[in-house]
This record gives sequence, structure tokens and C-alpha cells, in this order.
Amino acid sequence: MATDKTEVAIALLIREGQFLLQLRDNIPTIVYPGHWAFFGGHIEPGETPEAGVWREIKEEIDYVPPYLNRFTRWEHQNIVRHVFYGPLVVPPEQLQLNEGWDLGLWTEADIQRGKKFSLVANQVRPLGQPHRMLLLRFLATHPQALRGE
Repeated sequence: MATDKTEVAIALLIREGQFLLQLRDNIPTIVYPGHWAFFGGHIEPGETPEAGVWREIKEEIDYVPPYLNRFTRWEHQNIVRHVFYGPLVVPPEQLQLNEGWDLGLWTEADIQRGKKFSLVANQVRPLGQPHRMLLLRFLATHPQALRGE
């Protein structure tokens, strides 16, 4: 018996050795409400993961990276995550947040702690567990990406 899986395309955007993350809206009916997570979202019918990640970044923060590389395809808890990474070449302050509560740059130490303060929320908010798992995996396998290589 086949199970339906949700497919999403997400982006790890890197600036000066830090990851840009989104603080999801604190709405109880969404997945990981009030948690830090990636920019990205559902892949539309007939859309490739590549097209989906570019569309989502543009929609969510009005940003077009110079390039994106494929990191992995990860199936976890009935969600297929197509993960891409690329540079954030502008300061976060220049982005237009169209979806989510806040955005911010995360260091490796922040990721290890699994939580970070949000000025907008005025409180420490957790990093979603699958997001933390993916970031730790990326850090272990792509250290050169944090150096801009």
C-alpha cells in the first residue's frame, strides 16, 4: 500500500559562515509553529524541486541567489525534503520578509544549542528538530561551503 508523502523544496542560504533561517509564524495549525526553520515550501503539482526552491525563496524573502547547489533528498516522517544550498549575498536587513514571523543568521554554536533569541518575538525560540538534524549533517559534510568555497 503506497503512502502519500509531502514533498518540499528548501534552501540553506549562507552568509559569512552563518545560515539564514526563518522564524515560522506562531499559528498552532501549521507545522512547527513558532520554530526556526528553512525558507522553502511545498512543491506544486508538475513543478520540479529546483523550480520550487527558486519560487519559494523569491516569494518568501524576495531574493534570487546567484546559484543553488543540491545538498540532499531526505525522507523523514512522511516528508520528502529536497535540500539546496547557496549564498546570501545581501545583508538580511535588505530582505523583504513576506512569510514568517522573523528571520536571522545562525552560527554553528546556535545550531548546536538548538535555539535562538528573536527580536521580533522578544523571546528565545527553538529550532525545529528535523531542521537541526539537516544543518548538523550539512556542517559535517560541507565545511567548505561555510568558507564560501
